[in-house]
Amino acid sequence: MTGLADDRELQEFLARHPQIDAVQIFLTDPCGVARGKLVRRHELAAIFASGRQVAGSILGLDVTGMDVDATGLVWDTGDADMVCRPVAGTLTPITWLPMQSGQLMLTMFDRSGAPAPADPRHALARAVDRLRGMGYAPVLACEIEFYLLHPETLQPAGGGRASERQKIDAYSLTRLDDLAPVFADVFAAAAAQGLPAETLMSEYASGQFEITLKHRHDALRAVDEAILFKRLLRGVAARHGWLATFMAKPFAERAGSGLHLHLSLGRHGSDAAENLCAADDPAGSELLRHMIGGLKATMAESFAVFAPNANSYRRFQSASYAPVSPIWGINNRSVSLRVPAGPPESRHVEHRVAGADANLYLAAAAVLAGAERGIREQLDPGPPVAGNGYAQALPREFPATWHEALDRAEKSAFLRDALGARTLEIFIAIKRQECVRFAAQVTELDYAWYARSV
Repeated sequence: MTGLADDRELQEFLARHPQIDAVQIFLTDPCGVARGKLVRRHELAAIFASGRQVAGSILGLDVTGMDVDATGLVWDTGDADMVCRPVAGTLTPITWLPMQSGQLMLTMFDRSGAPAPADPRHALARAVDRLRGMGYAPVLACEIEFYLLHPETLQPAGGGRASERQKIDAYSLTRLDDLAPVFADVFAAAAAQGLPAETLMSEYASGQFEITLKHRHDALRAVDEAILFKRLLRGVAARHGWLATFMAKPFAERAGSGLHLHLSLGRHGSDAAENLCAADDPAGSELLRHMIGGLKATMAESFAVFAPNANSYRRFQSASYAPVSPIWGINNRSVSLRVPAGPPESRHVEHRVAGADANLYLAAAAVLAGAERGIREQLDPGPPVAGNGYAQALPREFPATWHEALDRAEKSAFLRDALGARTLEIFIAIKRQECVRFAAQVTELDYAWYARSV
């Protein structure tokens, strides 16, 4: 999954699925949006042999699909083509379309064969390689929260009367029963793609859910699978008449949706699944504490990656299960960095800062790079927080606004090194354009508050 696909994978797919004649090919842009096209079965051989020519500007779009000329990927290059190549292990059937179809994930390279800086997948690949160069194998799992909404009214899914749908009803089995046909198809589609979907739960709001993905000893594979799973959720939900949304805060009065990244380290090159974070101490090994120290130290300047959109900043509220300060704790969900309870061999850190709207590749790259810094510099995270972390949060540690987060990210030497200077430059250019466009909009709230009162 970490490398490029070969012809054997293509031939095995074609032999197993003679009925599939249409394949969606796509890559993930800096906003986390899947961009691509549909190709016919006979076109796949050329894609696997020499790649597919795609306009480089496809990775220089804002979240609405508008060109961002400041990225340097549009007219500065004459909107030149780049080469996209297939990612190993991602040519799979998809089950939610009326016609029998497949999909294939791509990754972009420039004309010389070098990784394209605008492709966020390369940033994570570099972060993995750097830890491997230190002798570590990052073990990662992704948890992504999401809402199922009615596509027209944007009201949350749920059975019964409207008053019933307003109930929080966390961990509700009734909610799962109400939507059992949807989730049955989600698990079936995941099995068809070989995606390790596991526990399903109703989260802390009506219509909000979480499905966990199994941890992988290949962090890049874990994130590839999470990207594929988000597409799957959207597709299956739409087939059942629902909108699966990964907005960080769809409703002011309800819980936001987070992306929780679970990280531990094994030994690179070892066949044994040894966890170097394991210890009898509930706080984990010294290595784990150094990782936490690095994650604490780099969290605030990385905030634009973890909270990349205007809506992202509505999620960070006290007593909301979203963190508000770079603190850590043991078996404590009121902190940013949680060491979950469990047997000694399971010790790891759960990074709880990113929203479900974050680009998975960039968020994971920043987390791995933060852990790497903590190890290299042997950073001490200080004592863990006990009890209510919200009551012990330090004020103004995190950026309060989108604009402030972008300013801090742009000045961050850590992010330039973690993501790559050009990758960070492209990301900031895209998000600055979005920030300006969003702030210029006159909303219904403007009229409600000011039209008759000022």
